[in-house]
Amino acid sequence: MEYAEEIVSTPEFIHRIPISETLAAFTATLAWDDIPVAVIERAKLHILDALGIGLAASIFDYSHKTLAAMRELAGEGPYPVIGTTVRLPLRDAAQMNGFLIHALDFDDTHVAGVIHATCTAVPTLLALGQRHGISGRDMLIAYLTAIEADARIGMAAKGGFHRKGFHPTGVVGAYGAALAAGRAAGLTQAQLRDAQGIVLGMCSGTLGFLDEGAWNKRLHAGWASVVGITAAALARQGFQGPSKPYEGKFGLYDCFTESGEVINWADCTHDLGEDWEMLRIGIKPYPACHLVHSSADAMAELVRKHQLKVEDVTSIRALLSKDCMSLVCEPIEKKRRPSSGYDAQFSIPYAVASVLGRGRLTLAELEPEMLHDPDILALCDKVTCEPDPKSAYPKYFSAEVIVTTRDGRELSHREQVNRGADLRPLSGEEVIAKFRANAEMACAPIRAEELLCAVMDLDGGCTPEQVAELVLVV
Repeated sequence: MEYAEEIVSTPEFIHRIPISETLAAFTATLAWDDIPVAVIERAKLHILDALGIGLAASIFDYSHKTLAAMRELAGEGPYPVIGTTVRLPLRDAAQMNGFLIHALDFDDTHVAGVIHATCTAVPTLLALGQRHGISGRDMLIAYLTAIEADARIGMAAKGGFHRKGFHPTGVVGAYGAALAAGRAAGLTQAQLRDAQGIVLGMCSGTLGFLDEGAWNKRLHAGWASVVGITAAALARQGFQGPSKPYEGKFGLYDCFTESGEVINWADCTHDLGEDWEMLRIGIKPYPACHLVHSSADAMAELVRKHQLKVEDVTSIRALLSKDCMSLVCEPIEKKRRPSSGYDAQFSIPYAVASVLGRGRLTLAELEPEMLHDPDILALCDKVTCEPDPKSAYPKYFSAEVIVTTRDGRELSHREQVNRGADLRPLSGEEVIAKFRANAEMACAPIRAEELLCAVMDLDGGCTPEQVAELVLVV
């Protein structure tokens, strides 16, 4: 399969073919036989992972409050909400399911794009898969068009969206959702191009939640899904959007990155249908921001290798990319005293202290009573953060942890490539184990197994509608 990449990179960035046209062509023409088996198998595991996380998130208070608001606004509908007995209208179900999949910050990440990839595509396709009666294979094709587009759009900015204060999952995810929605609805190439232009007027999501550990970020994935669904529906009826929503004046990169950012324009469409970004998306081993994972793993390895105990440690230095420090290290006093589970998910000191003090970083460590453990907080006070000149960010979330012990030793361990990334992927067995542990927080094991079998049979006879029915808890 070949797609034109006739883009000339000049200071003015002159295009012969708009990016939206190339992505629309890819979405409209991608066929089942074009997709390698390994890509299909990985896609199913990522969908499974997302649904397990959604089930786990459904039991938390913030999910109950959000669902109550959705029901008050929208009333009942035919589309299932993960982990509940509730059905909502189409877009409200997509909003709620995106919220649930992203709520725990346990969902997959495309490292170079700095974007949660699956949490916007899956809620879109659970709803529209049911609406349009598409097959499991059609769902997988549509899912992959979203994943491949979002990853490329995100990676072209090289972290620029974050630096400007935007959350790429909410902003970029809406474009992939529009393409997935359009593919499921049978839009033409021209309509798919317009849908991307329409998204430009609606996509958003800032990092304003960080200072207080507020809940806003959880809304971004579902809102991106709503935007994508809406844009595709408008385009289907002939609504016209700008043809250059990415590279044009007041377009995505112009408005959502800082002036002077260098955009890697070729990344936006590189090797579509040949080089699969799906295989570079990491499934998270920890329920926390991906930026803390390598620090947690480095601390775990130091504990294992040196039999470290809490009383052995006098100080801990965590090294990571300077571009990541504002998210997970600063201000250091606040990061040492997370006020909520969400705050804790974005704290290097808390992650490192939990691994040293408790030997783990799980959902249990994010419970309110755990955040005030004086022993863990004392360890947090021993953690400082420094820029890492050797970091591979944004390709990988590198980190190094250096521990000074009471007997004067300086012990270090480096994680150059974060676990779960393309060079260190979680195995299928590990992903399934993670799914079971998450799903069984909300449903009976037999229900979890039924859902597992259904998702893994999407390339066989199972349909999105059947999967959607199985996410209900009965």
